[in-house]
Amino acid sequence: MMNRLFGITGWKNSGKTTLTVKLVTELTRRGWKVSTIKHAHHDFDIDKEGTDSFRHRKAGAGEVAIVSDRRWALMHELRNEDEPPLSSILERFSPCDLILIEGYKREAHKKIETRRLESRSKERLTASDPTIVALASDYALESEAVPVFDLDDIAAIADLVERETGLRI
Repeated sequence: MMNRLFGITGWKNSGKTTLTVKLVTELTRRGWKVSTIKHAHHDFDIDKEGTDSFRHRKAGAGEVAIVSDRRWALMHELRNEDEPPLSSILERFSPCDLILIEGYKREAHKKIETRRLESRSKERLTASDPTIVALASDYALESEAVPVFDLDDIAAIADLVERETGLRI
């Protein structure tokens, strides 16, 4: 089974993470099994200096798995390798009802664009991206070709995600 995908995109400080978290909460409350992918920039780290796994990576391990009775994580160090395409990350996911993808502006899956007054850029992604099926904003928008939602109207946005991905008709 192919996992359903839906994206949350926008410029820095446009509310992508907040919307993603609220959508995960709402969609899992509705009974869906949801996974997420977060696109980060540059030299992010989920490991803290001094931890055993950090020391393993710094010593040169290409992949480090951390496993407990509650969760596991696999870190892959890109040493002189290009960032993997989204498709190869998706191949690693277990089956679920929906994968929400935060970021990845240039990919071809359906997305909602977030806009906030405080965001870094006011450039309209909808102007050049036909995969954006809706907008979520904290201020009034006019003359948009796609539906516009209040950024805090999580129930309506979750309904949209369910319709656009075929979870509900």
